[in-house]
Amino acid sequence: MAEAFRVAVLGLTHDHVWNNLHELQQSGRGTLVAAADPHPPLLDQVKHLYGCPVYSDPEALLEREQLDAVYVFADNAAGARLAELAADRGLHVLIEKPMAASLEGADRMLAAAQRGGSRLMVNWPFAWWPQMQHALHLARAGSVGDVWQVKYRAAHAGPREIGCSTYFCDWLYDHQRNGAGAFMDYCCYGAVLARCLLGMPGRVTGIAARLCKEDILVEDNAILVMAYARALAVAEGSWTQIGKLTGYLTAIYGNRGTLIVEPRAGGRLLLATAETPDGQPVDLPPTMPEMRSASDHFLNALAADQPFADLCTARTCRDTQEILEAGLISIGQGREVSLPLKSFLGHRPAE
Repeated sequence: MAEAFRVAVLGLTHDHVWNNLHELQQSGRGTLVAAADPHPPLLDQVKHLYGCPVYSDPEALLEREQLDAVYVFADNAAGARLAELAADRGLHVLIEKPMAASLEGADRMLAAAQRGGSRLMVNWPFAWWPQMQHALHLARAGSVGDVWQVKYRAAHAGPREIGCSTYFCDWLYDHQRNGAGAFMDYCCYGAVLARCLLGMPGRVTGIAARLCKEDILVEDNAILVMAYARALAVAEGSWTQIGKLTGYLTAIYGNRGTLIVEPRAGGRLLLATAETPDGQPVDLPPTMPEMRSASDHFLNALAADQPFADLCTARTCRDTQEILEAGLISIGQGREVSLPLKSFLGHRPAE
């Protein structure tokens, strides 16, 4: 096997970082060689786990370490800047969803990747569910006919309530660092699914409110509606749902069938048709090694010079950021917003 990619992680305040670093070390294709974050306890944690050099200043890390790629797990606003710094140096970048806090941030990242000749991948945790992978394949293959609606609901009782770290909660509840509240955190999933299966909507409506949590300053519930010429998509996000019923559930409706994707490892894929209206489980094909985790996919694609999965490409995720931006404008102005919006940097990425 070729020599392992040398990877640094920039930012440790997104709690997803720890699972992704574990998967990096398990992949056999990469090794963590350094980490940067302004919080000493997080640096102590990563140093204890991986024994790598740590930095409080990401620019110092980038200047001193010999790297092939970086993982970015900071808040959505800071993450865009960190990705920009790395991409400008020609380093490949894996960044956690939703890509940025704003369309401007996403466009800056893409411009940096183009300048540096680097590749940029956005990690969506549900991209590695076998049932989600097969559902997208079936929908694109026409197994349910013409898709006329896509719906995704992401919901739990709240970041603090489910045990997210203080570092994570601090920026999730910060409008500037997150980009919004539950809207940016969770409606992004439904937006990227809609973009992948239906393309770019013509009109977007966003609704957001703080319904239950009096101790935060951002919305705890949100809905994003995306209108197409002959289809609709709905993304729901909630930080106040009690119980797991309907949380992280995907529905794909076609004129010849319906697909339901249950969440997480072990979730089923169900298909209903006119002949089987109650739905039946679909047998899932074996998962390819490069589709088992973000690290497996990212590093394999770099090694083999292969494209990233559509959910994770820079083009798809930049477009998703545009949909989210339109939703935020709709929320702020109380009206439906038409797409496309103006690109801040006047370009569309190839990937």
